[in-house]
Amino acid sequence: GLQNRKLWVRVPPLLPFLLLYNYQNRQFMKNPFRSIREFFSEMITELKKASWPTFVELRDSTIVVLLATVLLGTFIALSDFSLLNGVEFLTSLVR
Repeated sequence: GLQNRKLWVRVPPLLPFLLLYNYQNRQFMKNPFRSIREFFSEMITELKKASWPTFVELRDSTIVVLLATVLLGTFIALSDFSLLNGVEFLTSLVR
């Protein structure tokens, strides 16, 4: 840090330099804000390249997902109900 020769007081370095200085390698690190800015600019560039579905494709896909969810839920509910009753029936026979 800096040192005031009159008062013999050491003044610590400024906080940004503390954060950006890598003491192990004795060199300044890359600016973290530049990395964040680069990440977001690259993300926006990639999102512009993506092909987005049309409204009709989105609606049709949503309907398919909802129907599949209802069918799978019904199958699981019926399987659970039948297995529960089957196990209760078998345990009542053993008693």
